[in-house]
Amino acid sequence: MRKIVNPFIDFLPKLDLHGMDRVSAKISVEEFINDNIKLRNKKIIIIHGKGYGILKDEVYKYLKNNKNVLDYKLDSFNIGCTIVNLKIN
Repeated sequence: MRKIVNPFIDFLPKLDLHGMDRVSAKISVEEFINDNIKLRNKKIIIIHGKGYGILKDEVYKYLKNNKNVLDYKLDSFNIGCTIVNLKIN
């Protein structure tokens, strides 16, 4: 059986949080978002993995309170990553 992959996700900027703890992940996400706002990227990918959901929960708490994030959702093809839409001024 062949796995369905979203072909558009390969062209978006990505941050992989595998192996990080909560604090490191939060700092990395903050820096990644700030960098992509400066680069005027409207859509980014954060890879948090599936696991127990610890990193995903921490990322979602941060995204919920960030004024530069328009919205975010799990990728429909891979629940181990989140697609984030950024507000570009």
